[in-house]
Amino acid sequence: MRAKNPIRLTPRERLSRGLQYTAVGPVDVTRGLVGLGAHSAQAGASGLRRRYHEGRLARDIQQAQEALVHELTAAQEVVTGLPEALAQARRSRRRKPRPWVLAGAAVVVLAAGAAAFSIVRRSQQREPSVLPPSVDVENRP
Repeated sequence: MRAKNPIRLTPRERLSRGLQYTAVGPVDVTRGLVGLGAHSAQAGASGLRRRYHEGRLARDIQQAQEALVHELTAAQEVVTGLPEALAQARRSRRRKPRPWVLAGAAVVVLAAGAAAFSIVRRSQQREPSVLPPSVDVENRP
């Protein structure tokens, strides 16, 4: 077993080591160049991907701005029509029922209440029996 763990080299370190040492030089130089090429290809691809997403993000932001402009114009139209709508609502609210209509409704409600009271009152009273009383009603001294 080795006392030290093997250290992984980055492609740049491997290239510089390969140029330093002649024994492992050609292998390290080749691996370093391949690693640098792979890293640069990966960096280029991630840069392209980032630019693509930023472009998409820019389009999304532009669409959101356009939608916001449409919403603001619609809200502005509603706000400009608001005084007219309020005035119309006030006009419709000003139409109050005539006093004689209210008085007639009050009379109808009172009459219905009186009729209901008399019906309920009569239903609670017992009707007199047609039979003669079974007990003498007169008091005895």
